[in-house]
Amino acid sequence: MRSIKNEKNLNNKVILLRLDLNVPLNQGKISDTTRIDKILPTLNFLMRHETKIIILSHIGRPKGKIVNELSLKPIREDLQQKLNVKVKLIKDNIYKIKDKNFFNDFNEKILILENIRFYAEEEKNDHNFANHIASLGDIYVNDAFSCSHREHASIHQISKFLPSYSGLQLDLEVNALNKITSEITEPITCIIGGSKISSKINVIKNLIPKLNNIVIVGGMANNFIEYFGHNIGKSVKEKNCNKIVKEIILLSKEKNCQLIYPEDVLVSKNLNGLSQNKELSQIHSEEMILDIGPRTIKKITNIIDNSKTILWNGPAGYFENPNFAKGSTEIAKKIIENKKVNKVYSVVGGGDTVAFLNYLNVVDNFNFVSTAGGAFLEYLEGKKLPGITALN
Repeated sequence: MRSIKNEKNLNNKVILLRLDLNVPLNQGKISDTTRIDKILPTLNFLMRHETKIIILSHIGRPKGKIVNELSLKPIREDLQQKLNVKVKLIKDNIYKIKDKNFFNDFNEKILILENIRFYAEEEKNDHNFANHIASLGDIYVNDAFSCSHREHASIHQISKFLPSYSGLQLDLEVNALNKITSEITEPITCIIGGSKISSKINVIKNLIPKLNNIVIVGGMANNFIEYFGHNIGKSVKEKNCNKIVKEIILLSKEKNCQLIYPEDVLVSKNLNGLSQNKELSQIHSEEMILDIGPRTIKKITNIIDNSKTILWNGPAGYFENPNFAKGSTEIAKKIIENKKVNKVYSVVGGGDTVAFLNYLNVVDNFNFVSTAGGAFLEYLEGKKLPGITALN
């Protein structure tokens, strides 16, 4: 990929900048600005080079229709405040904007086109739609790694019509993932959670040959606990997954990758209850597993102590109830402790994991935290992402 950071002749150029500003909104207010904060370096870089910037982005899934609740208006306000420059939201129909000279009608250096998914052509990867958007700029920059697994017009098709570059945040994302997939410093450990094992089976299968340890936590660990003959009560589990579990166990043995799943757990009869530490043989039918136990925590933190590279995707328990946040908290603390003395390179990804780190206010204490969900996992599966291949 060509990175925009290496380009010198940018003065007065109109940059079409694709960002992922799909932040959570609560009654029109942004409840988590992580995705906005991460792209500020790219915007500041482009402003220092005296460019004119047109931002392309989306919120939610309006499915090609105008949905007022999914306007980028709150984004404009947040960006304007953080950048300390005027930012204008263009609500005009995109087809009424005929060429890049429309920039001359405004004093602002940054324009945002209204939610690009208000147009059905976007998700259809429409050739003519992409060509029309491209006619508004001189250069295209993709700084939306988390959308780059989508074959959409403003991610994929548009690169056919303009000189196309990666943005600073996309560079960081790809470099961080390369460090844990192809530029590995061993021992490498993957801590993986979430409730659905089937959604991550290909990630696990692709990573196991490269890993020294794979630690299964969260809801998917319940499938392993049950597979080995223990009662998991009312715990979350995915049905019909014994074949997948067996496949992971056999592959980890074949590739000499140590497989770790909980040895003891914290249980309760409901999500809002108090925690009780139990051995796997002691779980009752009316109980649910909601976190890993102290012996499992100690085992995982010892593994972290002996690792040079850590990939973490998925909390260890139901952290929304503080009684079941200890497993995830101790994992985070141990990674941070080792990162501070340069003993480990850590990459964290996935919406729930990032939400947990925000809850602890420790996002900046890891080498790299990815806000990408699907793109993060598909990259780890070894898949080619349309948004990345379009820049090659």
